[in-house]
Amino acid sequence: MEIACLDLEGVLIPEIWINFAEKTGIEALKATTRDIPDYDVLMKQRLRILDENGFGLPDIQSVISELEPMEGALGFLEWLRERFQVVILSDTFYEFGMPFMKQLGYPMLLCHGLEVNDDGKVVDYKLRQVNPKRQAVIGFHSMYYRTIAAGDSYNDTTMLAEANAGILFKAPDNVIAEFPQFPAVHSYEDLKKEFIKASNRDLSL
Repeated sequence: MEIACLDLEGVLIPEIWINFAEKTGIEALKATTRDIPDYDVLMKQRLRILDENGFGLPDIQSVISELEPMEGALGFLEWLRERFQVVILSDTFYEFGMPFMKQLGYPMLLCHGLEVNDDGKVVDYKLRQVNPKRQAVIGFHSMYYRTIAAGDSYNDTTMLAEANAGILFKAPDNVIAEFPQFPAVHSYEDLKKEFIKASNRDLSL
């Protein structure tokens, strides 16, 4: 059996921090792992900006409640689940990602958690583990699953490298240029074709 490992934001759903930045007008919150490879640096910057501007988890969740999966994502996910076991490996947080899981048909989501005080202020974040996407793929391999992974950012590249096959999806030019070993596609139809090519099974269902 093969497992499809997908990033969440930028692959199936819009970038949450970018949408929150647009809602609040705080340009610095538009930075993602596409721009800042070091996740700890990125998150400390985000938490500092939230604190300086008096925003908490309820403010972010209010924006999340207005978002929907990317156009074509549900159809692609349905196609994928007919052919693979599907796991979402994300550097988002359960407090952000779970509202989308109902819309996506409740795939397995492995991500991180936030530490929030009684006033709704985000005071810290808790990583599930260091380099969690790569470690998840290593775990699947230890159980003799073959893996195909797709993501769009710097923080996906160790997952793509560890998988039996890795695919960049809707990645920015800087990530594509730095990781030419991965095929790069920009539509769900082309992503399907890459999964078909990477699979060791006949996927003509």
